[in-house]
Amino acid sequence: MNVLVLSHTDVTRLLTMEACIEVMADALRATNQGGAVLPLRSVVWMPDRTGMIGLMPGFLDPPRSLGLKVVSIFPGNHAAGYDSHQGVVMLFDTRYGYPLAIMDASSITAIRTAACSGVATRALARDDAGDLAILGSGVQARTHLAAMRAVRKLRRVRVWSRTPANAQRFAAESPVPVDVMPSARAAVDGADLICTTTAAREPILEGAWIAPGAHVNAVGACFAATRELDTAAVARARLVVDRKESTLNESGDFLFARRDGAIGDDHILGELGDLLLGRFAGRRAADEITLFKSLGIAIEDLASAHYIYSQAIAQGLGASVPLGPDPKSIADP
Repeated sequence: MNVLVLSHTDVTRLLTMEACIEVMADALRATNQGGAVLPLRSVVWMPDRTGMIGLMPGFLDPPRSLGLKVVSIFPGNHAAGYDSHQGVVMLFDTRYGYPLAIMDASSITAIRTAACSGVATRALARDDAGDLAILGSGVQARTHLAAMRAVRKLRRVRVWSRTPANAQRFAAESPVPVDVMPSARAAVDGADLICTTTAAREPILEGAWIAPGAHVNAVGACFAATRELDTAAVARARLVVDRKESTLNESGDFLFARRDGAIGDDHILGELGDLLLGRFAGRRAADEITLFKSLGIAIEDLASAHYIYSQAIAQGLGASVPLGPDPKSIADP
């Protein structure tokens, strides 16, 4: 029995941002039509809290997909030049359960997270939105720039980072002109698209700074004890999430605002998949602030992996590696 191993290079070649946006939209709709089994992720922290490993299993149909992501998160990695998220996505056969493929998770996570923000931006941002502010300058900042370019015509791009040299590097490597800003407030001043992509534990975006009519994609904080947005930013916005259960258990951006008494559970309008299905209204007026809070869920990885696997088979990419015995050799006589 062989398993197909797909590298970072393979994934980025096969999973374009434009394709992933459509894959994510389809997967989110399928999830909210009852086509997914999606437990909360399991997390194991190292004793010194410098890093953790998370397990995100799931099932999705369509496309009929079974698998899981195993990913480590080491927030301090940026200083050493490593991605903070590293791991593998495993795809299994849905008839007999044997492993089909093992893929680099860092590249999948980078692309699919931004693609979901692209789906949310397409559904929630004003049609004329094009003044983009990116807070953060790492992997997610780069993929979010690509996602925003895929769904809106950008007039201006600004970036801010707590490490100015990283912001300068981001601007220098960008395919479009980017203005490096001295503060987060200056970066978001007047912006109608805002993406927060940092490893911050405390708020870096205040509600008072957000212009009327802006749309915000908040993707950096993925634990109950961390947040990128202050209470006012969450309370001012019409809030859409990728998964309500995950938000109520894992999103510091939401939980801190609720703890402050500014919002209740009903502040969550609904899940992005339901919005795509037309089950509730997103943006109702040009001056409303909309917010997509993304935590990342397993079906996003499964749908991406299924697409990548299909493309790899069609194009003959990846390394086919013997893993287990041939089924015929262990069958009952």
